[in-house]
Amino acid sequence: MRNPLSPRRAVDEGARVIAEAILGFIGRIPRTEETTSDAPLDRARAIATSAATRAAITAGSLALPPGPLGWLTILPELVAIWKIQTKMVADIAGAFGQQASLTREQMIYCLFRHTAAQAVRDLVVRVGERFLVRRVSLRGAEAIAQKVGVRVTQRAIGKGVSRWLPIVGALGVAGYAYYDTAQVARTATELFQREIEMESLPPHDA
Repeated sequence: MRNPLSPRRAVDEGARVIAEAILGFIGRIPRTEETTSDAPLDRARAIATSAATRAAITAGSLALPPGPLGWLTILPELVAIWKIQTKMVADIAGAFGQQASLTREQMIYCLFRHTAAQAVRDLVVRVGERFLVRRVSLRGAEAIAQKVGVRVTQRAIGKGVSRWLPIVGALGVAGYAYYDTAQVARTATELFQREIEMESLPPHDA
């Protein structure tokens, strides 16, 4: 019988799996049918509310299995929520007329700024009334994804306890998914309502 992983190894292994999941879909920017809105802030709020509601329903449904089965839903829940959120970010970018310049770096920043600020802090920098977005190499993206993975894994382990209380846990997970998606929308709205300038990779990072 295999020995259970130590807490440290559990976080490391979870971070690796989550980092791979992030890299697996973050480079594929979703298409959006949104066009530049005459009232982009209002449209962004409507997009955010719709996405947050879908995220809450999705997370709550996946959190219903009790006990050990609940642990198996954590990664699918995260991936399902991130897919909803990436589409939301693309739609908000479209409402502000920024969809053509949406990049992997902006997507990572929007999705994880509120949960892993230290990991993404160098991706986007505000300078006056505009934002500078720094492109990163594949190795740089992998390093960021790993840092995000550690933070998300630590949070997911704490959330996993709720799987032992299916109804109460499902409500809590759904509520957090709604809040989390709203925070992603807030970051995206702050970013795309301003001028965005892309920085090139330094020669030694190319």
